[in-house]
Amino acid sequence: MKFIHEDCDPNLANDKSLPTSSFLVEYVIGKEIHYDIVMAAKQVEIFDYYWDKYREDLLGFNQTQGRINPKLWGYKAPEGKKKKKDD
Repeated sequence: MKFIHEDCDPNLANDKSLPTSSFLVEYVIGKEIHYDIVMAAKQVEIFDYYWDKYREDLLGFNQTQGRINPKLWGYKAPEGKKKKKDD
């Protein structure tokens, strides 16, 4: 499981540049509702982590609006070597 945003604004989940495997998690600390955006290979990983940590204070989690393939998310193409120009 990977944390993308911790204790964030829930509107960040509307970002279409997030991976398709990302979820907005809603939980309570004290009397305040908090949100995290996380990604995992399987939803059960997210549930297990937050259930172990918050139990009944876990309100739920929903998929974000992300549209990027998880394998390509965050990928940056390597910079190629500059070729010499023949004059």
